[in-house]
Amino acid sequence: MSELPKILKAVPLPDKDQRDRFTTATELSTQNSYTIIDPDSQSTWGYISIDNTERGPGLGGIRMVPDLSLNEIRRLARVMTLKNSAACLPYGGAKAGVILKSHKLAEDPALREGLMERLAECLFELPNYAPAPDMGTHETDIQIIHTNHSHKLGTEKHSRGGAGRPVESGGIPIDDWELTSHGLFSAAKALESMDEALDLSRTSFIVQGFGNVGAPIAMKLQQSGAILVGASDIHVALWNPNGLDAYALNKVRKQSGGLINYPLAVNKKFSPDKLDWLLEAPCDILIPSARPDAITAKNADRIQCRYILQGANTPSSKPIEYYLHHRRKILSLTDFIVNAGGVIGCAVERNLIVDDSYADKVTQAGVRTYVENLIDTTITKNVCDTYSRMNNNSDTIFRDAAWELALERLKTQEVWL
Repeated sequence: MSELPKILKAVPLPDKDQRDRFTTATELSTQNSYTIIDPDSQSTWGYISIDNTERGPGLGGIRMVPDLSLNEIRRLARVMTLKNSAACLPYGGAKAGVILKSHKLAEDPALREGLMERLAECLFELPNYAPAPDMGTHETDIQIIHTNHSHKLGTEKHSRGGAGRPVESGGIPIDDWELTSHGLFSAAKALESMDEALDLSRTSFIVQGFGNVGAPIAMKLQQSGAILVGASDIHVALWNPNGLDAYALNKVRKQSGGLINYPLAVNKKFSPDKLDWLLEAPCDILIPSARPDAITAKNADRIQCRYILQGANTPSSKPIEYYLHHRRKILSLTDFIVNAGGVIGCAVERNLIVDDSYADKVTQAGVRTYVENLIDTTITKNVCDTYSRMNNNSDTIFRDAAWELALERLKTQEVWL
């Protein structure tokens, strides 16, 4: 266990470091940011950003990746504020990130459990943060945090330990139930209902990041008649204008080498240093579902799609989306509107723990049915409202209208659970 620190501690950053000096959004400012450190060595193990708690505790996932920055975590925390507000959830926005200093920390069960136990001790000191799974973490990690907090509080009936736990422990399994992709598919259908130029049964699409979000949305779209022409993971990017089989890709994606093991025909393969080339391939719908900033000034002129469905958080910036919309006629559907399915599931889970009457209502409907219906209703309404707002102002892009919607709901305290 020598690779693990004895303890982890969250150290607040000075107020001057909370300011986003160049933002135009004067309505919002980051509430608190922390560096996660090992007090013995003073080495940095990650970051936490609690962006806003006007609606309630800051709810947001824990990201565990080798390359991580405070700026990334703060940007993602802001997205969570907007996402939770737009979906009328009783939560604010927050995010945490752990630096994966060795792959053994993720792959060795004992090391991983030890790391999560130390992280749980650190997070217990931050009652305004409600953790959830994110890239690199999963439901078992959140269960470790929940169990830690239960022992400290002397009860299992609390909402301090996060959400997205295993179903056998009373959790709502975000990935197993494919909740984020369920919301993305609801968004695609909502757009289809409003845009006469879009017919899902006659569209081609590309998924960048064929993982827990990218794989199920690909299968849902393929089932509706759409053709998957490109897919990528960290190992390879595959392109076939005649179509890839999303189900065959899903069978191999967790094998060693991932999509390299795809057994059917491909037209082109791109190596790990050229994965981003797939973003430039022609299609109707592009679905970036990996890390932030996939679409930037470097490739914006080469993107060849009609719609972008943001499966990842912050895959592009507002200036890039403005350019794509007004110069390239490419409509990008904003992350905090269309990929809110996972956090809606987390909000339901936390309410089930602390509200018995709510639990009775949800149980009678069937937990999964209730959650999926809530996701579909919420995201469909938000896409339609945002699209209408955008069309009523010729200079507005989808993100502008979504931002306006989220800020309005931040003040109303309306709850849709």
